[in-house]
Amino acid sequence: MTSSDWDPDLYGRFADVRLRPALDLLARVGGALPEGDIVDLGCGSGPVGLALARRFPDRRRVGVDSSHAMLAKAEGTGAYDALTAADIAGWTPERPVALIYSNAALQWLGDHDTLIPALAKKLTSGGTLAVQMPRQNRAPSHRIWTDLVQEHFPGRAAQAARPETADPVEYHRRLSPLGRFDLWETEYFQTLPAAPEGHPVRHFTSATFARPILDRLDEGERVMIEKLYDEAMRAAYPPAADGTVLFPFRRLFFTLDIA
Repeated sequence: MTSSDWDPDLYGRFADVRLRPALDLLARVGGALPEGDIVDLGCGSGPVGLALARRFPDRRRVGVDSSHAMLAKAEGTGAYDALTAADIAGWTPERPVALIYSNAALQWLGDHDTLIPALAKKLTSGGTLAVQMPRQNRAPSHRIWTDLVQEHFPGRAAQAARPETADPVEYHRRLSPLGRFDLWETEYFQTLPAAPEGHPVRHFTSATFARPILDRLDEGERVMIEKLYDEAMRAAYPPAADGTVLFPFRRLFFTLDIA
């Protein structure tokens, strides 16, 4: 069992609902940015690239991601002037940048007390750090993946990378002294389309949160866990008559403007 790369096609099945919070974050970025590059940190397949290009047409736009499969898709958007394969924790720009925009990426890295202030230091004076992260781990959609694998294959789930987002007060405590800090949370009531097989929430979460957990299972084990998960999701998020599912999903946002 080895870690798989991200699957851009699987991730892209729910492009519309994944894009909405990304655009909501971008809308909260002020227009008076200083000179410097625009960095899409954890850009993935580039779903926000075109929106960044429309918002900042005269700026150099750089996409950064650790997944080569995702970067190949991002290149096809034509929205970036440069794409960089790098781990976010070790990424360093050539020079201070005007905007670091990070949508649904930083939750995969630990030690936010160190990581996020370090990112803020990569901004030029007057620059902005804009971040969105899922805050869904306690919801049935996420918790049940871990519970099922722990029940049937003890220890496997603990070996998997686990995305984490701290409580909002922790980000406020650490980041508000660094500049003008704005923090908010939104719960999106997403309508997921009917799936040809399995529960729609499984298809949504298996591309992201559950990916490292499923990587710890062989094919037979995975099929078993997916079947049990589908049953649990039918109780937690009952499908409508047409097979669609209303799926509440909580996300944390913040912007930090550096003086």
